[in-house]
Amino acid sequence: QVQLVESGGGLVQPGGSLRLSCATSRILFRFFRMEWYRQEPGKQRELVAGISSSLRTNYADSVKGRFTISRDNAQNTVYLEMNSLKPEDTATYYCTAKWNGQEYWGKGTLVTVSS
Repeated sequence: QVQLVESGGGLVQPGGSLRLSCATSRILFRFFRMEWYRQEPGKQRELVAGISSSLRTNYADSVKGRFTISRDNAQNTVYLEMNSLKPEDTATYYCTAKWNGQEYWGKGTLVTVSS
């Protein structure tokens, strides 16, 4: 059974940092495009960052310069380094894996930015 398991969320003060991880299993990870989405209660899910199998990255304008997505194909894991966090970054963060018509989602990890 394919699994994507996010971790690393929590409570952090404004200006702080967090590193999210998404460990995957039972997929050919190196072929998949990996993405991080986030969703606040009552709002639509939005794409935060993505990284292709060839390591091309893209970011939402709201996180450019603050967040960095990376992947470790040996560990089948994708990361999201989040710096200079703002209260508006508060959301549940989900990772996704997409390739060749396949799409998988994790269950999410909550990030709360508050003083």
